[in-house]
Amino acid sequence: MGRPEELLYSKEHEWVRVEGDTATIGITDYAADSMGDVVYVELPKVGAGVKQFGTAGVVESVKAVSDLYAPVAGEVVEINDTLENDPAAVNKDPFGSGWLFKVKLEGGTPPEGLLDAGEYERLTA
Repeated sequence: MGRPEELLYSKEHEWVRVEGDTATIGITDYAADSMGDVVYVELPKVGAGVKQFGTAGVVESVKAVSDLYAPVAGEVVEINDTLENDPAAVNKDPFGSGWLFKVKLEGGTPPEGLLDAGEYERLTA
């Protein structure tokens, strides 16, 4: 699976799609493959504030329980509540239906300190 070029990536294996002042966040195919079958996702609550690179939730797989980090700072404005009944969407379509939550960017500015697709590719090579 190719990684979308238009996304930004964190070293903790989250991806970010910025549209206006809102960022959609998910975990990458690399993380999803490494974790194995995702069986539970604990997402932040709508309205909660998240700090860049701070803990925002938990992803539980058949192999491990891992913290979920927010690659951007801001207020959570939407969560993917379909994951409650179908956490496997994170494995099946990590860059599509497996998205996790959306954040209104703090200050409305694009995030800094993230990787482009090429840099992330080198990180995971």
